[in-house]
Amino acid sequence: MSDTGGAHGQHGRNGSIRGAAQGTATVPLSVLDLVTVGAGSTAHASLRTSVAISRLAESRGYHRHWVAEHHSMPGVASSSPAVILAHLAAHTSRIRLGSGGVMLPNHAPLAIAEQFGTLEALAPGRIDLGLGRAPGTDGRTATALRGAGRLDEAADDFPRQLMELTRFLDDDFPDGHPYARVHAVPGPVQGPAGRPPLWLLGSSGFSARLAGELGLPFAYAHHFSAAGTLPALDLYRQSFRPSAVLDAPYAVIGVSALAADTDAQARAQVLTGALSMLRLRTGRPGLVPTPEEAAAYPFSTAEREFVDGWLANIVHGTPDEVRTGLDDLAKRTGADELMLTANAHSGAARLRSYELVADAYGMPVQVPAAD
Repeated sequence: MSDTGGAHGQHGRNGSIRGAAQGTATVPLSVLDLVTVGAGSTAHASLRTSVAISRLAESRGYHRHWVAEHHSMPGVASSSPAVILAHLAAHTSRIRLGSGGVMLPNHAPLAIAEQFGTLEALAPGRIDLGLGRAPGTDGRTATALRGAGRLDEAADDFPRQLMELTRFLDDDFPDGHPYARVHAVPGPVQGPAGRPPLWLLGSSGFSARLAGELGLPFAYAHHFSAAGTLPALDLYRQSFRPSAVLDAPYAVIGVSALAADTDAQARAQVLTGALSMLRLRTGRPGLVPTPEEAAAYPFSTAEREFVDGWLANIVHGTPDEVRTGLDDLAKRTGADELMLTANAHSGAARLRSYELVADAYGMPVQVPAAD
């Protein structure tokens, strides 16, 4: 096995990784879903919205729909990406589905290999396995997830965990290895089978460098760490070594983007997400507030500075304004794909945003694939 996994596992060079731009978009567009829960709503309603977004995204030519792993956050219902992805797979037939990402240190590599092997069996050729090394939560919750003795060890041990996961997915531990007779099922031990392509996700240089050295695709969290985007992408490209997976770098960036019929509507919705993030960062997590609550909130000077800085990194406004902002960002970063996350109080506003962006780029309506 190579350091990046067999070509059969990752579908060979570039296959199932590179997307195609639709309409007048300069790069492929995709969806990053946090399954946000607004005040007065429920996780059930948010998950139904995620299904609607996935079906819309499929019909309008978005390339993939990823779900992010977060824990102990009342305003987010995506603690179990594999479960949500199985549900989305049952309601779609063509769009790629994946984790953006699964936090590898939170889980045993064998468990992830089995979960995503199952997803691959449910939706062959449509599953991506994006991996991060952060806990996706606060330190106390991370301890509850991993155990008190593993918090620092798990983060530092990411390369070994990644290699172990890769070997489980390819079922190729060498003779004499303690896991040589341990098999992830569904998987290759049952016969010829594909497996999800691996992606590394990050908001710093660590995963950027590792992804480049291993010749893997890389996704950067521009939506919450914009200052580090260009340095991380430069490091990824400089570190890149061609592999059985990719012959050239492929970089995706997550982008907070929300389009609405008017600029005022867009501003009202993104302010709810900004207030939600402010509360999270100051130890007061909760459901995403309503636009009315956000508009009436008495921001202190320090809080206003935080919110203004947060909103400055969200591409929002009318469809034309969002299209211009996305085009400028793609040009400035050289990203190969933009993955849009529409965080707002209203599920209807999130769904509408993806529709308006597709319209702004003239992305054609595609006929659903036959079952």
